[in-house]
Amino acid sequence: MKKFRIPLIIVTSVLIIDQILKFWIKLNMTLGQEYYMAGNWFIIHFTENEGMAFGFSFGGSAGKLFLSIFRILAIIAIGYYIKRLIDKKAHWGLVTCFSLILAGAIGNMIDSAFYGMLFSASSYHTLAAWLPEGGGYAPFLFGKVVDMFYFPIIQGTYPDWFPFWGGNDFIFFRPVFNISDASISVGVIILIIFQGVFYKEPALVPENPDPVEDAVVKENNPVE
Repeated sequence: MKKFRIPLIIVTSVLIIDQILKFWIKLNMTLGQEYYMAGNWFIIHFTENEGMAFGFSFGGSAGKLFLSIFRILAIIAIGYYIKRLIDKKAHWGLVTCFSLILAGAIGNMIDSAFYGMLFSASSYHTLAAWLPEGGGYAPFLFGKVVDMFYFPIIQGTYPDWFPFWGGNDFIFFRPVFNISDASISVGVIILIIFQGVFYKEPALVPENPDPVEDAVVKENNPVE
C-alpha cells in the first residue's frame, strides 16, 4: 500500500473537504443564497446542476443518466491508469495530476449517485433535510451536484462595436463551481504545463554492457 500513498492522500483529502463543504451548504443554505467572502469578487453562492463541471447541463434525464454512467466508467479507467503509472514508476507529478482528476470525478459522482436519496430537494425558500421521512428528491444516479464558489472578478459591459455581444453585460469568471471541479481543473492545467517533464523518457542504459566495446570507447575517448 505504500506505493499508493500519494493517490490515497490526495483523493481522501479532496473528498473529505469537498463533501463536508457540500453537506454544510446543502443543509444550511437555500438555493441562490449568498455569502460575500471578499467584496464582490469572492462569493459563496449555492446552486445545483445536473452533473457537468462548472454548472453546465446535458440532455435532460437521458443525458443525466448517460453522464453518470460515463463518469463511473471514467473513474474506473483513471484509477486503473494511476495503478499502471505507479507500477511503471512514472513521475510523481504525473501521478499527482491524475489523482487530483480522479478525486474530482469521484466527488461529483457521489453527489450524482447519492444526494438525491439522502436529501430532500433544496428550494429558494426551504432548506434541504437529511434523510427525509418521505425519501429523497431523486433516485440513484439522478442527484444534483452542489456548487458554491463564484468569482465575478471583472464585471462590465461589452462595447457596442463588439461582435455578437455588443452592449450586453459580461462577468469574468461567471461559472459557479466546487472543490471537485477545482481539483479536476488544477490536475489538467498542471498536466498540460508540465507534460514535457512528466512524460520525458529516461535515458536508456544497457543491462549487460559489452566489455570489449566499452574498452574501445574508453581508448578512443581517454580521460584528460
